[in-house]
Amino acid sequence: MAINAVYWSIDKLPGISQKDQDLLISNGICTTQDLLAKVKTTQDKYTLANQLQISLKYINKWSALADLARIPAVGWEHCGAILHSGIASVAQLKQTPFSKLHSHLKRLYVANTRNKDLSPSVEQVKQWIEQAKLLN
Repeated sequence: MAINAVYWSIDKLPGISQKDQDLLISNGICTTQDLLAKVKTTQDKYTLANQLQISLKYINKWSALADLARIPAVGWEHCGAILHSGIASVAQLKQTPFSKLHSHLKRLYVANTRNKDLSPSVEQVKQWIEQAKLLN
C-alpha cells in the first residue's frame, strides 16, 4: 500500500527567513512541491542557487527539508529535527533503524530544550520510517 506525498507552502519550512521566502516566491517557488520540481538534479540545484544568487548550501538544506516534509506523519513540524539528526532525504530515512534515529532525536531535544519529554516517541519515529517506505 503506497501513500501520497504532502506538500506545504514554502513559509512552513523551518529556518527560511522572510527575505528568502520572498525571494523564492518571487521566482515562482511558492510550495515545497514547486521547490522539489526545480531541484531534481545536482545541476538543477546549482542553477537555482545561481539564479537566486544565494549559496548552494541553502538550496541543499531547503530541498532536504521539502523532501522530508513530503512524509505525512513528518510534515513541516518534524522535518527540521530529522535533518538536524543527520537524515537528509526520504531515501536515507527509509534505511535508518528507528532506534538509532530515536536516540539521535532524544539527544538533540535534550541538548536544545533540556527536556527529553519533548522528543518524539519511539512509535512516532517508527511511523515516520514506515511512511517513508510507503511514499509514492
